[in-house]
Amino acid sequence: MISDKNIEKDYLNRINLVLKYIDNNLDSELSLESLASKALYSPFHFHRIFKAIIGETLHAYIIRKRIEKTASVLIHQGEVSIAELSLQYGFSSNSSFTRSFKKFYGVNPSEFQKQNPSKFSKIRQEESKKGQSVQVFETYICNINNHLNWIKMNAKIEIKDTPELKFASVTHFGVHAMERAFDKLITWGNSKSLIKSSDFKMARIFHDSFKITNPDKVRMSICLITDEPFDSEQDIDSGIIKQGRCIIGHFEIAPMDFEQAWSGLFVWMNENGYKKAEDPPFEIYHNDFRAHPENKCIVDMHIPIE
Repeated sequence: MISDKNIEKDYLNRINLVLKYIDNNLDSELSLESLASKALYSPFHFHRIFKAIIGETLHAYIIRKRIEKTASVLIHQGEVSIAELSLQYGFSSNSSFTRSFKKFYGVNPSEFQKQNPSKFSKIRQEESKKGQSVQVFETYICNINNHLNWIKMNAKIEIKDTPELKFASVTHFGVHAMERAFDKLITWGNSKSLIKSSDFKMARIFHDSFKITNPDKVRMSICLITDEPFDSEQDIDSGIIKQGRCIIGHFEIAPMDFEQAWSGLFVWMNENGYKKAEDPPFEIYHNDFRAHPENKCIVDMHIPIE
């Protein structure tokens, strides 16, 4: 493990740039040499540093991200051609894609596509009512109703054009030790005089989906919303949440209810005929739940939509 903290932060910053590039170019060639050059390392050094920080080789990481991307497409785009999908995301053949996909999800892509609940669109409901897959359909409807009822009781939902938001951020992987990431960013923000009032806002951006990525590997940006200028340094990055139209769910919930809230919000989106945009979903926090009398988070969950 890399011991010098300043060197480690520099590594994180460079690797983070590569991770963003990979996310945006999964349907392009991603060679070790080209990615190493973006990080300003030799291929040998980059390969070693990447594995030390991410816990996977570069090749394994790219394969995983491509498989997860195809799973997301299968979930959100319904009747997509699996053969075309495998070629688009760099697999040499449909059989190699199928083997890799099944290794991750336990079923082949076509079975995954059939199991995806979104296949029960409103257009197909009448077919299901006529006796086709009735039991599965009824289970699906029950789950949908449970999500919608929970959302109705716990959220205020609106469709709104959101402004551009500038932020400072640190990258965080997985569901553990997130409080330390938030506290670290707040300490840094105070040291730079970026936090000038008690009503400052924190955010969390999800670059992966918990539906398709192992929770320990989900990449997030933990953010401090600020319009004050600052220089990116070491592992503190700068970024922008683009202006756009969003479904916004306003919640006051316990940390254990976040999964339920997100699931319900996405169900609400599907049932009301909206389609998620390419931009990642994000949360904006209005309090520190540790200071709340019931340890609840006052949070707005945003799903960018087309």
